[in-house]
Amino acid sequence: MRRSSFLIRLASVAAAVCALVPAAHAQDPAGLGSKPFSIVAPFPPGGPIDTLARVLADGLAKQYKQAAVVDNKPGANGNIGIEQVKRAAPDGHTLLVVPAGNLTINPTLMHNLGYDVDRDFAPVSTLARASNVIAVNPNVPARNIAELVALSKAKPNTISYASPGVGSGLHLAGELFRQQSGADILHVAYKGTAPGLNDVIGGTVPMIIGNLPALLPQIQNGKLRPLAVTDPQRDPAIPSVPTLAEAGVPGVAVTSWYGVLAPKGTPPAVVEQLAKDAARILNEPANKANLEKIGLHAWLVPTAAFGDLIRKETATWAPVIRSRKIEAQ
Repeated sequence: MRRSSFLIRLASVAAAVCALVPAAHAQDPAGLGSKPFSIVAPFPPGGPIDTLARVLADGLAKQYKQAAVVDNKPGANGNIGIEQVKRAAPDGHTLLVVPAGNLTINPTLMHNLGYDVDRDFAPVSTLARASNVIAVNPNVPARNIAELVALSKAKPNTISYASPGVGSGLHLAGELFRQQSGADILHVAYKGTAPGLNDVIGGTVPMIIGNLPALLPQIQNGKLRPLAVTDPQRDPAIPSVPTLAEAGVPGVAVTSWYGVLAPKGTPPAVVEQLAKDAARILNEPANKANLEKIGLHAWLVPTAAFGDLIRKETATWAPVIRSRKIEAQ
């Protein structure tokens, strides 16, 4: 009798376990809860890439009850971190958060890049976008774009603008602005936004074209005067600042955006689930609100369309780079 009672209890436990397995599978159909995540950010801590990587990591950790670590791997214009993800196991547990330029500009700009976006990566989703801002030191006697263009023509070769590097999206935005406006401006390349921003605030360089998340604190404290955004629409974080088109300079619609990719060969079901997870995480009200405060706007382009976006922008930037003979330094 005792043995019979034990067998009945054992059968009950087994039935309960079997009942839980389908439920667990339904919650994690792609099997992503099997081990920790590594989110590679190929730039230093503190910028938009690092911020977005941490938001994504926190969301994945909560979803799958696994550790999710942000691995900052700066160096070689992002290439060190990018190649690390390229070599990772294609199981959805090593992901790359990266800016548009590494996907759409560097393949044309840089020789012997070390990776091929189509061959080596599976696009998952975009994550966010950020406006680019043309701003000047407050001592510059130009309060709008028309006055800036006039000043540059009145004093040729004296108005220079800082960007975070030759061939960066912000450098190319400056080239388009110069072409469309006729402004006589000179490019000064820095190794990142921070040193260029410091020189503009200090008055060494009069002008900067930068991402809003990097410039917003200095705009808010009056150390920079924003003249225009290079986006098609005004930015809600600085709603009084016009677009370049509104300022009389059409044809310069350059928005910075950031996305997440997995190694090539990651199963489509895993990629699809990660895209759904990214959309859910970035659209959480608290995450959206916190990102908006620093000038980042959740912007989710799903997997198939994300791949098309990369190819389209690569084709757009290639002739600009080649026609101006821009080369990586």
